[in-house]
Amino acid sequence: MSERDGRLTVDGERAVLNFERRLPFPVEVVWSAITDPRERQQWFGETTIEAHEGGTIDMVATGPPLPPERKRMTGRILVWDPPNVLEHEWKQPIVEDGVVRYELTADGDGTLLRFTHRGLGVRNASGFFGGTHAYLDRLEAYLAGDELPDWTTRRLEVSQSAQLEAN
Repeated sequence: MSERDGRLTVDGERAVLNFERRLPFPVEVVWSAITDPRERQQWFGETTIEAHEGGTIDMVATGPPLPPERKRMTGRILVWDPPNVLEHEWKQPIVEDGVVRYELTADGDGTLLRFTHRGLGVRNASGFFGGTHAYLDRLEAYLAGDELPDWTTRRLEVSQSAQLEAN
């Protein structure tokens, strides 16, 4: 599996999800899609961001078939370095507390996005793997102006593909 498709690494009882995507859009456009609440709502879900280090982030993801209070993620912004790095805590009732990081680097006329989610328990990381892949696919579709893939369908496709590769 390539970094584009994601990688799950295990360190003791914790895991890290890593994705690397080359997006054919300028850094500023990708940054806006990730950090502007109106744009983020289109591909991820309802989002509130206090846009500064130490500010808060609050999101309710669309997609997962869970009640809103189980999907709600909150946290403090640990790094706010526009338009290159957004790092924030990930506190959600269904998983261990973690940290999510988006790093954007200019790559020719596009952007290299490096996404990391660390601190998840191994079992939860396995479950989050397909969902994260699906959200990044939705981000790409949003940026391209394409129809967004259904989160549940895409998550299942990715999870089944990963299981086939593991066997």
